[in-house]
Amino acid sequence: MSFDRRRMLALLGAGTALPALPLRAFAEATGPDAAATAMLDRITESMLIDFPETATGLGIDTGERAALKSRLTDRSPAGMSRIADHVRNYVADLSSLDENALSPETRNNVEVAKAAFELAAAGFDFPYGDVSVGGYRNSPYVVIQNVGAFLDVPQFLDSQHTVKTRGDATAYLARLHAYADALNGETERLKSAYTQGVIAPDFLLDKALAQLAIARKGDPAGWTIVTSLAERTRDIPGDFGAQAATIAAQEIAPALDRQIAELRRHRAKANDNAGVWDLPQGDAYYAWALQAGTTTTMPPDEVHRMGLDQLADLQARMDVILKQQGYTSGSVGERMAALGKDPKYLFPDNDEGRAQIIALLQQSIDDMRAKMPRAFHTLVPGNAEVKRMAPEVEPGAPGAYGGAGTMDGSVPGRLWINLRTTKIWPRYALPDLAYHETIPGHVWQGEYTFKLPLIRSILAFNAYSEGWALYAEQLAAELGAYDDNVLGELGYLQSLAFRACRLVVDTGIHAKRWSRDKAIQWFATTNGSTVEEVSGEVDRYCAWPGQACGYKVGHSTINRLRERTKQALGPAYDFKGFNDVVVTGGGVPMTVLEANIDRYIAAQKRDG
Repeated sequence: MSFDRRRMLALLGAGTALPALPLRAFAEATGPDAAATAMLDRITESMLIDFPETATGLGIDTGERAALKSRLTDRSPAGMSRIADHVRNYVADLSSLDENALSPETRNNVEVAKAAFELAAAGFDFPYGDVSVGGYRNSPYVVIQNVGAFLDVPQFLDSQHTVKTRGDATAYLARLHAYADALNGETERLKSAYTQGVIAPDFLLDKALAQLAIARKGDPAGWTIVTSLAERTRDIPGDFGAQAATIAAQEIAPALDRQIAELRRHRAKANDNAGVWDLPQGDAYYAWALQAGTTTTMPPDEVHRMGLDQLADLQARMDVILKQQGYTSGSVGERMAALGKDPKYLFPDNDEGRAQIIALLQQSIDDMRAKMPRAFHTLVPGNAEVKRMAPEVEPGAPGAYGGAGTMDGSVPGRLWINLRTTKIWPRYALPDLAYHETIPGHVWQGEYTFKLPLIRSILAFNAYSEGWALYAEQLAAELGAYDDNVLGELGYLQSLAFRACRLVVDTGIHAKRWSRDKAIQWFATTNGSTVEEVSGEVDRYCAWPGQACGYKVGHSTINRLRERTKQALGPAYDFKGFNDVVVTGGGVPMTVLEANIDRYIAAQKRDG
């Protein structure tokens, strides 16, 4: 393995704290931009050490960073405390910079990083939960149906940890040891949560325990984390499959047992209150989670009203199409429910149907990729494929998710589709899903970050990422994706309505104290979705407060800024130019996006 072991070990031994540098002297010697860039670079390397999976996901766990391929995030109480300290140090260091002395590009990078770390630092001020540093998955619960190492690590090892050499295989084994440590670390944090009265709702715990039972089931030698390595090392001496099976049996299985036992202890004390209002500092926690999810300070009541208003507008458009299709009786939700049960729009609920869904999604991706020159001056490859989620993940997972692959293109971006049943995927809904998760959505947007400083590929903002993905759905419609597919347009509008419903339901659960049953029934009846589909959605909002609100808030902000640009530039407005400035600027808080657009408008007026 080729890397500077002494340098890496020194960083690890120091807890990855940033070195105390004489900032003023450094700035005088190299200039403000260089000093700020050097600081961001040091923060980036520190973050990669704290979150080694990020380096692997980007395909940069090589060279001097090769040691990271043998490690996982430290999920123990001490590990989380150390990460929290690092985040607070990042904020202090970035705050010491004179932003007025920086170039616009460097200042933008500093503002973005500082905003991400300030949000995370505020989350770490709560003595419980799981804080995402520069990500989207904040949760008050350490382990639940969609949070935890038992979900993340096996899929990560199978799909992102490449095994081409003996060193790669050895690193995989090291990560299996670390997987057991991660489970044990989480269990310790669960014990702390229990003493604080931070107990997840009983219905979420039931789901999590069922999923853990699937993960624990059977002979460890047959688990995916073992067979995946065994299959990929057939031609590499060392019998790595047998070594993996030993670690799984002797370390991982007991760690899973301990975690299951602790969650059963939680289950015995749990109630069915769905919202975080039931937790210590619950209202304050939701205010933070909503801010983290939207990068705004909108209060819950405003978000709730926004959802109801946008839902009414969208359903008025859906009503016209439904009537054209002969669906004239009942509410829009009732008619969409009837449409969704029509056998001619459904797939067989078996492996053949699952294969048909994957094929249709892939075809939609490939068709849309060819349209991208009509929407952007600056293009990226759009390297994307469709994969089914692992069966043990599906019961607690969202319907789908996606993201870019490695920076070198060796691992494609993925649309992960939940196929526990095909009944939740009517044919007319699938093209829009493909556009949201891949092109011009998450995969497409993610590839632009590869052209930015590395820290900008690491840090993401929920409202921007998900707002862009909804805007990508809109772009697909504007590029003619539904010119010959009116039901596909209906699926697109229902998707937007679905996200408007999320504003109502998320705030309803956490601020208005809705029960789980009320949230499910309101959602299913209003949007015309199946109870099965929205049950999983509602459970997701219970576990990830505020995250679901980022979609429509971000989408609405992008459209508001597009309208501002049109009004400001008039005939000089450039559709492709606007899209370029939004996507090439990378993930940013909504306030920074607004500033970027204002600078773009000013530049166009100056140069025009």
